[in-house]
Amino acid sequence: MADSHKVKHYSGIMDWLTTVDHKKIGILYMLAGGLFFLLGGLEAILIRIQLMYPDSKIFIGDTFNALTTMHGTTMIFLAAMPIIFAFMNAIVPLQIGARDVAFPFVNALGFWLFFFGGVLLNTSWFLGGAPAAGWTAYAPLSSIVDSTSAYHGVDFYVLGLQIAGLGTLIGGINFLVTIINMRAPGMTYMRMPLFTWTAFITSALILFAFPAITVGLVQLMFDRLFEGAFFEVSKGGNPVLWEHIFWIFGHPEVYILILPAFGIISEIVSTFSKKRLFGYSSMVFATALIGFLGFMVWVHHMFTTGIGPVGNAIFSIATMAIAVPTGVKIFNWLFTLWGGQITFSTANTFATAFIPTFVMGGTTGVMLAVPPADYQYHDTYFVVAHFHYVIVGGLVLGLFAGAYYWWPKMFGRMLNETLGKIHFWTFFVGFHMTFFPQHFLGLMGMPRRVFTYQPNVGLEEGNFISTIGAFLMGVGTIVFIINIIATARSPKTAPADPWDGRTLEWAIPSPPPEYNFKQTPLVRGLDPLWKEKMAGNKEMTPAEPVGSIHMPSPSILPFVMSLGFFIAGYGFMYHKYVVVAIGLGAMLVCMLLRSVYDDKGYHIEPEELNDKGVKA
Repeated sequence: MADSHKVKHYSGIMDWLTTVDHKKIGILYMLAGGLFFLLGGLEAILIRIQLMYPDSKIFIGDTFNALTTMHGTTMIFLAAMPIIFAFMNAIVPLQIGARDVAFPFVNALGFWLFFFGGVLLNTSWFLGGAPAAGWTAYAPLSSIVDSTSAYHGVDFYVLGLQIAGLGTLIGGINFLVTIINMRAPGMTYMRMPLFTWTAFITSALILFAFPAITVGLVQLMFDRLFEGAFFEVSKGGNPVLWEHIFWIFGHPEVYILILPAFGIISEIVSTFSKKRLFGYSSMVFATALIGFLGFMVWVHHMFTTGIGPVGNAIFSIATMAIAVPTGVKIFNWLFTLWGGQITFSTANTFATAFIPTFVMGGTTGVMLAVPPADYQYHDTYFVVAHFHYVIVGGLVLGLFAGAYYWWPKMFGRMLNETLGKIHFWTFFVGFHMTFFPQHFLGLMGMPRRVFTYQPNVGLEEGNFISTIGAFLMGVGTIVFIINIIATARSPKTAPADPWDGRTLEWAIPSPPPEYNFKQTPLVRGLDPLWKEKMAGNKEMTPAEPVGSIHMPSPSILPFVMSLGFFIAGYGFMYHKYVVVAIGLGAMLVCMLLRSVYDDKGYHIEPEELNDKGVKA
């Protein structure tokens, strides 16, 4: 057993590079995801600038293709996913009464793999050009290799996403184990908060979906770097195989993104209505059913590939079926609000705005589920409007709601409510201005992924309004950044329970101490903190006496292992196998060090804790 006073604690940047604390890793995910979100948003605004007027010549050809590819890839893989992981890291262990995640070392490794994968992908801008094959990287366009050119765009995509995806996969496994094994006494599955449930089902989807995209990316890597034949027709390959592999991952990925947003909305609507979530058990089963059906609908992305009427009909019915559990959730949120003592804080404003916006996205989704109609909608701006209503109108509004709700818990500071309302209205109005006209542009025949359009065919007004809306969304995001900067300068004065919350994370100080709970709480029902409040108790009933708390030691090894993958990625891309050996060698040395020097962590003794549960 290590003596608590001999543990090496770092400060400054080394503290962040070596941390295995789930709360700090959550903040790292938030920062990195926020950075990529700004990058993806900038790419989107550049796309809209090009399309503001007909026959523009600002970003044309492969420059435009690179912008659309990088915007989609960045937003899905490098912005939305990590911000979801930020909330999962910061909140799930607190909601289940745990002191940390199951594998703190693996948790840190997951973050650094994602981060270096994202950085690798984005260095493509400076090293010969970003990938320009679309964010879905359809073969054979993505498998064409020009050996005479310095262009390696799709190689960056393939290797960057493999590294980042590995980080996401091990992160998902970590949360599955954490939620199964580390719940506080009394925290049965049917007492878990909805956000924890959605994190749990999301992690299960990650476990089954991410291996598919990993296999696909490895196959594409073999085609590109080692003259393989998976998708090359002239060698006996099949490009439609890539579509199947991509969408077997890609459609569950939509639910990996949106389910945690559902969880966030469920927490916020309940808290700010001063009511228990309506139909808790039906919400849980609906979430599980969405996860299950999510693997059975991928072919609706491929209705025009010629699979045939039987396949199209089966996947059409499955796609319509998935609207049923989603509809259950919508009504449960509305019934939770119904008759409640509603407070329209910024968090709840985003949450309630999410509901009708997401319904609009779902409605166009059901329209796209009809194969004959899909033949008309496919590859038009109607589809662009649809998935942005789901991903931005659903997921991003949910993430903003979660940010305002949990910011005091993560950072110990309350975000400014006035700036929050300005952020909401500029972003929300801008969002509808951007994407609502795109439904009509699509119905009028404007194709996706085109960098220009003809004048005098009725497309000018819609595109102009759409671009103005995109700028307004940008203004809203800037207001949010100003809010963060202004808040960061204030002292950490947020109370433990600023919203009169219902779940365990509000039972401990803001921000939480290193070990979360001085004593593991005893859970006596759904909404455990609210139950204790109603019983007249000031705090949670402990399940154990105050005792020695075991904590994991910080480690630089996850950072160095991920850096090794990063270096090896460049080696593969440029066929410099010495560089590959150096990168993978560094990774293997770290694995060896980890196995030989098995750090047992350290202990915080009861006398080191003060009354507030903060380390003295």
